[in-house]
Amino acid sequence: MQPLEPGYRTLLRSGELRSRADQAKSRLQRCDLCAHACHVNRLQGATGNCRTGTRARVCSYGAHHGEELPLVGFRGSGTIFFSWCNLRCVFCQNWEISQQGEGREVSAEQLAGMMLSLQGQGCHNINLVSPSHVVAPLLEALVIAAEGGLRLPLVYNTGGYDSPHALALLDGVVDIYMPDMKFADSATAQPLLDVTDYAEVNRAAVREMHRQVGDLQLSEAGIARRGLLLRHLVLPENLAGTDHILAFVAAELSPNTYLNLLEQYRPSYRAREHPPLDRRPGRGELRAAKAAARELGLKRLERG
Repeated sequence: MQPLEPGYRTLLRSGELRSRADQAKSRLQRCDLCAHACHVNRLQGATGNCRTGTRARVCSYGAHHGEELPLVGFRGSGTIFFSWCNLRCVFCQNWEISQQGEGREVSAEQLAGMMLSLQGQGCHNINLVSPSHVVAPLLEALVIAAEGGLRLPLVYNTGGYDSPHALALLDGVVDIYMPDMKFADSATAQPLLDVTDYAEVNRAAVREMHRQVGDLQLSEAGIARRGLLLRHLVLPENLAGTDHILAFVAAELSPNTYLNLLEQYRPSYRAREHPPLDRRPGRGELRAAKAAARELGLKRLERG
């Protein structure tokens, strides 16, 4: 099986990739590039919910071997961890990055250099972690990196609170979408994520991601090439509404969806202030989640 050429390279040749970057930058004048739609003018130094201006802030980058198996492969996933976030998860395990902004601001040229460095290290992909609030600087950097020879699949690794405007700009650019589906019910999510409409926005975003790239395709070696890879963190007492999320995936996406039912929840950040998030899910709760997935015909579960 021949490797697929990343979609952004086709857009680069036609000039569309640069056009998308220009369009994204113009939207920063009344920013709606995440689902908050703060409408602040980031081009004039204002910052909205994401606390980010025109440049991305990066905490770290490197070959990562702790991601899903189809991303890690033999040489690791080339992850770039962006600082800040457009969500305020009280249980975030990386809260120093997402809530305190640990990291440094980088230019488009520096960000492009990181992508090319990861390719030079032999990574299988460029894995953009928490990118929803930096779509404009990402596209600007991607033009530079693609012109410099970048040809790895692009992974959009998101908390799932993404705007239709951003996803339209990313159509044909992103090869692999990896969104979270955190909660099935917005009222439950509101005090835990600090957004009022998470479930509705998330489902619309995931539907659009699946429309763009379809089910996850793997190479003969088991490496992700293109498609949707879905994450859901199992919480104690079915707080996340796991059964409803799984039913949505099976009925409205595809029974062939590649799904990682994450079992590693532990109380972090301010989780102990919000029972039952003050404890880990029990083995029975984790088994029940996997059994529910199989009953719905969802059999492409990440091995863990």
